[in-house]
Parts: sequence; structure tokens; C-alpha cells
Amino acid sequence: MRRPMRGNISCRCYKHFKVTGKHQSMLRIEHREECLATLPSRHKKWLSKYKTDLEGFKKAVDTNASFVPIVVEHAKNIFENVCSQDGTTHSETEVGTLSEGLDKVQSVFKHLMRDWSTFGAEEREQCYNPIIEEIEAQFPAETSNRADINILVPGAGLGRLAFEIASRGFSCQGNEFNLFMLIVSFYVLNHCKNVEEFVIFPWIHQYCNNLSAENQMLSVKFPDVLPKLTESQFSMVAGDFLEVYTDCDEWNCIATCFFIDCAANVVQFIETIYEILKPGGVWINLGPLLYHYSDMKNERSIEPSFEILCSVIKNIGFEMEKKEIALKTRYCQNPNAMLQYEYESVFFVCRKPLNVDNCAS
Repeated sequence: MRRPMRGNISCRCYKHFKVTGKHQSMLRIEHREECLATLPSRHKKWLSKYKTDLEGFKKAVDTNASFVPIVVEHAKNIFENVCSQDGTTHSETEVGTLSEGLDKVQSVFKHLMRDWSTFGAEEREQCYNPIIEEIEAQFPAETSNRADINILVPGAGLGRLAFEIASRGFSCQGNEFNLFMLIVSFYVLNHCKNVEEFVIFPWIHQYCNNLSAENQMLSVKFPDVLPKLTESQFSMVAGDFLEVYTDCDEWNCIATCFFIDCAANVVQFIETIYEILKPGGVWINLGPLLYHYSDMKNERSIEPSFEILCSVIKNIGFEMEKKEIALKTRYCQNPNAMLQYEYESVFFVCRKPLNVDNCAS
């Protein structure tokens, strides 16, 4: 079953996606080789294993890069609307600098590990299972026609959470703004033919805090399952959450995972979630408050504490039914690295009251 995707992002970015990852990655390795070449002879002798490791890193980069053209080839008609085929590429102001592009490509490989490999099962259990279990409790199969329950997953990334929800019989739509994520999720959801069909190196660009080069060259296989759905509806929509979702009272449930802190103004996200939920609908959230725009140049960002957010949520009109703190969650971590990040995330369930003025200001 093909998962349709709607959006209006130009296809001119595809060449950037193909070129940026490998080219910039090789430049970084070559820079390290140049640094090594300037060292005294005795240092180079002692670092002969390091030189060999750099060659291994190149092979891993090549392996990652071999997956990209396969994905891009299938992405030419990713959207239902017409895509540009003029052969040009975006300017740096449209796509970001090459360095920013590389960061996005690297992030995609880490997310493939998190969403679509057995290696990411523990992270998915930490971050996705509480949301899925709450959805199933809110809409039991015995008393609900799940095909009629519309669930939205903003910030869907590579689509695993939305897929898991849809596979339980719900009508689920994922929304994602990042073009790199959209291209890869489209391929995984529609074109992978076999379980563990591809091998990637998610942390090959992570040069610090490695006990051994083998830790940096740790490989994973994906996908761990073939995302085949027959009984439920599943779609992905491209675009900015605030711009795409403007219709009031549309969704029975909105599930956000590591999402609300992606806003420069988190209150605007919460207001939109409230407006597009049907009366009686539920909002289920899990994640930290990293606030991605904090201290970013030329961005007007606010970073309220969770205590203040709870007050804002109630002022907007939500009834908070459940609230838990300090849920230990990880995000795209290399378990063998010397540095480990672990969030103590918040988890809450809010309900839009049944008796409300629709889209009241």
C-alpha cells in the first residue's frame, strides 16, 4: 500500500541531498589526514592505527552514500502536487549552508537507526510505547471503530510512530517539515522490499568520545519490519505544522513526541493543537524542553519552564488528565560512546472539553 504524501517543497533540493553528505564527510576526513601528515615522524608512527581507521571511515561514508541515490531516484514524484524538475539547486539561503546540510544528512542516518532498526527498539520503547499505550487506552478496540479515529503525529520524522499507530487500525497522518526526513521516510514506507535490506553507519561522523574506532563504525541494518498496511489509513504530509493545519475540530487525537520544543513560540503550537482537535479530543505528549531555537541568531525564541507550560495549557482551555515527569528517554544515542545523553522527559495527556466554542479567539 503506497503511503501518499502531500506538500509543496521543490524537488530542486534532491541534488543537494545527494552531494552534500558524501562530499562534506570526505572533506572532514581528508582534513584529519592533512593534520596527521604535519605531525612529527614519531607521532605518525604511533598513530599508524589512526591512519588506518580513517580509511575505514571512508569506506563507511561510501556505504552510507550508496543509499542516497537509491532514495532520491524514488523521490522525484514524492508529492501529489507538481514538482519542479528544472535541474537547479537551492541557494544557501533556501537550503542552508553545506555544513547545515551535512548535519541534516547525518541526522537522517541516526533516525534510521532509531525508527527502523532493531538497534533502536529500546529508544522506541522509551519514547513511543507510552504514547501508543495511551492511545489504545483512550480508544479501546472493543468500543471504538478505530478506522474512524483520526490521529495526527506532527514532527513525524521517518514515520515509525505514525506507522505503529496506523498498524493498530487507526487512521493516522504524519506531518514533517524536514525535506531530508521526508525523502527517506517515503522510500522506507513505500519501496523497501526486504527486512534488513540496507546497512548504514549512523555514528560514522561522531569523532569524539569513542572507546575504539569500531564504536564509531558501528553498523545497523534496516528496516527491521516491512511497513505493510492493509486495514488502516496512513498518510504523510509535508510542510510547516502551523501553516498546514488550520481547520478546526478535525482530529480525535494528536500525538506529539519530542516535538513541542521545536517551536520558537511553543504557545502557538499549543494553541494550534487545541484548535484543530475535535471537542472531547485528546492531546498526548512525551518529550523534553530542549527549545531548538534558544540562543539561535536572529530568532525570537521563548523558553518557558514546564511549570509555566502547564499553566498555559490550562489557560488555553485544556483539561490535563495525566502528568508524569522524569521519564528516562534517549534520542539517537550510540550506546557504546563515552558520552551519553539521557532526558528526563515529561509525559502528559490533555483533553479539549466537549462544550467549547469552536475555534474561539
